[in-house]
Amino acid sequence: MSTLGGSGVEVGPLAFGAAGIGNLYTEVSEERAYEAVRVAWDSGIRYFDTAPHYGLGLSERRLGAALREHPRAEYTVSTKVGRLLEPADTGGDDLANGFAVPATHRRVWDFSADGVRRSLEDSLERLGLDRVDVVYLHDPDDHAEQALREAAPALEKLRSEGVVGAIGAGMNQAGMLTRFVRETDVDVVLCAGRYTLLDQRALDELLPAAVDRGVSVVVGGAFNSGLLADPRPDATYDYAAAPAELLDRALRMKALAERHGTTLRGAALAFCGAHPAVASVLVGARSAAEVRDCAEQFAATVPAAFWQQLKDADLLPAHAPVPVEEPS
Repeated sequence: MSTLGGSGVEVGPLAFGAAGIGNLYTEVSEERAYEAVRVAWDSGIRYFDTAPHYGLGLSERRLGAALREHPRAEYTVSTKVGRLLEPADTGGDDLANGFAVPATHRRVWDFSADGVRRSLEDSLERLGLDRVDVVYLHDPDDHAEQALREAAPALEKLRSEGVVGAIGAGMNQAGMLTRFVRETDVDVVLCAGRYTLLDQRALDELLPAAVDRGVSVVVGGAFNSGLLADPRPDATYDYAAAPAELLDRALRMKALAERHGTTLRGAALAFCGAHPAVASVLVGARSAAEVRDCAEQFAATVPAAFWQQLKDADLLPAHAPVPVEEPS
């Protein structure tokens, strides 16, 4: 277990991302969503992440329902603020935003102090909880100044009041997260897709700044939305068609991993967790089988020789930290 910054909130090395059970891209049945969370629990996962954005609240409702049978003190939950859900009567679905749910609500960007509190109150109601452990500012890319001047201080106040245990920001970029690390009093940042076997942008400034400031990092998007899980011509990279050059790199990595008796999935997860700033690796899953596979891959040992050959082939920066193979 790792503590997020100086907050006292603990997380395990592997975490469950609940966007998938919010019907990301395709529908997931109630039973399948429940089973995914159940298997995560049985696999030892105790940190669960969600957001209002995921399925217009469906992810929060399903996650809260599935966790209700477990003692509250035994797990950590994070959700996010920045998008309020307002009732809408437009009909249709939400697939334009990536979720196969009816478009019963619309998202309204709000990084004001009042918006932060209202969003958290709504999330607690959907989750059926009296508290969450971690709250992230969600994707404030186009709202940087309001997020830094209003939302971050609002989260600091909530933390000081004991309403939440740890605060942070979650984004698909490293640059603005570095600003949050340096300019605010966050405990943790959630960096998605920018610290993977194919993209190490977080290695230059974000991760060193986090170490210097004692801020924890949760890494999401270890598979870059699919390419590192199963590299093939129709694979996606950052939710779009994978460029040919990156597909070629991923295939070379996969072949190298197989020569060393391991898998690209296992290597992708292991790499994300190897940096000293990283407290947890967040994996999104939509089924029990996906959760079980991620847990098994994360627990597997990746041979040290694989990492060295990866660097020798210029497929990974020489200075990137890699896991230390435990002696047998």
